[in-house]
Amino acid sequence: METLSLTLQTAYAELLDQLVTADAHRTIGHLAGTFVTKEIRGRTYVYFQYSAPGGTTKQAYVGPRERSLEKLIARYEKERATVAADRERIEDLCAILRTGAAVTDAGSARVLRALADSGVFKLGGVLVGTHAFAALGNVLGVKWTGAHARTEDIDIAASANLEVAVPDLQADVPRTLDSLGVGFLPVLGLSPKAPSTSFSVRGRALRVDLITPAKTRKDTPVQIPRLNAAAAPLSFVELLLEDSQPAAVIDGGGILVRVPHPARFAVHKLIIATRRVAAFHTKRQKDLAQAALVVEALEELRPGELRSAWKDAAARGKAWTRALCDGAALLRARHTAAHALVVRYT
Repeated sequence: METLSLTLQTAYAELLDQLVTADAHRTIGHLAGTFVTKEIRGRTYVYFQYSAPGGTTKQAYVGPRERSLEKLIARYEKERATVAADRERIEDLCAILRTGAAVTDAGSARVLRALADSGVFKLGGVLVGTHAFAALGNVLGVKWTGAHARTEDIDIAASANLEVAVPDLQADVPRTLDSLGVGFLPVLGLSPKAPSTSFSVRGRALRVDLITPAKTRKDTPVQIPRLNAAAAPLSFVELLLEDSQPAAVIDGGGILVRVPHPARFAVHKLIIATRRVAAFHTKRQKDLAQAALVVEALEELRPGELRSAWKDAAARGKAWTRALCDGAALLRARHTAAHALVVRYT
């Protein structure tokens, strides 16, 4: 673990602020495209031409050219100039951050941007797994060492129901992935009748998995209507969804996502490490390594947060307490510093 320079930490804070502000004040100028006209039977009609996620050019009919549309086009041109300046600033900040902060690979970034643009993270979706671990390094102002932050698997957690109403917004995960044109296909489960909770690209490691908190003992997929997709129910996932926060994923630009609270992420990693069977020994070791790095970073940078998250998890019942103790014990062999920090709470 290395501490990012003050320059990089400041750049990340400004990038996140720029992304949050731009998202909160999204206007017509944020639409990437241009108005074009067509002459049909002596009348002029207006279309909005734009690039779809797969790289194809599409046109959406707007209406016949008239005064109200002229005003709309003028407003678009005016606001687009302001948005262009904001985008340039975001690109400049990302260029600075690429000199030392965690950067996401191009393929994963393209998928994450499409999911973000479709509204997945506005609708309660939370980026979890290794991509979240990489993003949390930038959140905490550190750079993880080793290969613990490399993956093309994209894991999204979401609850079945969204408590906060979001009017006029609904995402469509399967359609969004299909629109990228890279060959995402549903991964068939054990039952051919069950809806898929995963999508992958044949011949590549690129994969998107959807998970949700398990409410019953059944392991059948749970429909998430607002995402038009199903998610695999898993125990302990609710810990990741509570108290999530915005974060910036860095590529050529910046992508606004939501990630778990760092302390909850670390506690959850310890818990799921105890659930890995022998066949998934490598994944267990990765879980423990990520948990240990976040634990050590929190102890140095945000003392008290890990203790609070640990107590919260332990108060949820015997299964949680037992998993926490088992997870702490697993750290003893290879991560002695992190073990010494968490054993105080067992």
